[in-house]
Amino acid sequence: MSMHPLSRRAALLAGTGALAGTVAGAARAQTPRPGRSLAEATRAANAGTIGVISGGVDGTYVRIAADLAAVLDDGEAMRVLPVIGKGSLQNLSDLLYVRGIDVAIVQSDVLAAATRDRLLPNLGQLVQYLAKLYDEEVHVLARREVTRVEDLAGRPVNVDLRGSGTAMTASVLFGMLGVAVQAVHAPQDLALERLKRGEIAALVYVTGKPARLFSGLRAEDGLHLLPLPPRPPLLQTYLPAPIEPADYPGLVAEGTSVQTVAVGAVLAVYAWTPGSERHAKLVRFAERFRQKFPELLQPPRHPKWREVNLTAQVPGWVRFDP
Repeated sequence: MSMHPLSRRAALLAGTGALAGTVAGAARAQTPRPGRSLAEATRAANAGTIGVISGGVDGTYVRIAADLAAVLDDGEAMRVLPVIGKGSLQNLSDLLYVRGIDVAIVQSDVLAAATRDRLLPNLGQLVQYLAKLYDEEVHVLARREVTRVEDLAGRPVNVDLRGSGTAMTASVLFGMLGVAVQAVHAPQDLALERLKRGEIAALVYVTGKPARLFSGLRAEDGLHLLPLPPRPPLLQTYLPAPIEPADYPGLVAEGTSVQTVAVGAVLAVYAWTPGSERHAKLVRFAERFRQKFPELLQPPRHPKWREVNLTAQVPGWVRFDP
């Protein structure tokens, strides 16, 4: 526990990355009262604050975190602050080391990958999960001349930033399929422009459908979603998942679907010692999450919430169970 002491403050004062917008009026809990000292105001402001590190602005994680803020934040006892993240591996690291980060949204295969590669120590003891969220589809967006995943061998394929969940999953997938691509590590929005110009052959993006990044694409852009048939090696780790015309009208023709695979998303938490202030704060967060969960299933919340089963187990993980 020495690498991540219990005495860390809950404030997001040390700089944890760019904050996504939360619900209007949440700031009223931070309004200073006359006569309070700065130290008292700081303690009050952070007493119920939960930092949730999510993903990039075009992904599903940040929208899920924004939904948590909108539904769970009451401006007084509980305030949820979404934080822009850089992928599952980095989110795990931030959960361990960065002040003010109490919850992280990550892919379910990241814990095993990080443990296998010895990237972060003692993960089995330090990280637990509050809930399995939903399944994230693996999107492989390619140029028209690429018709099979094998056609990507030796060609430049963007797999998102180093340390991202997409980069990790892409490495595992291509390894299972025996396809050696030339991995490119660029932000997904930049990669999409490079793909349109023909500078790369494809991009891989692991996110819950529909991805906002692909919302404006049309058939005349010369791009399509490459199928990932559920072959036996893939099904040892991933689930089969179809992408339908309703998900991307400009990419999937009516009456057809694109077969791909999916990986689960997990709401991960730091395993604070029971009885500590930080553990008590997570207990309150968990209780409010379960109480308010029905509201997350209603519009305008992200449709992926309707895939969540709060009793689902995550193999290889320990559940946070107050």
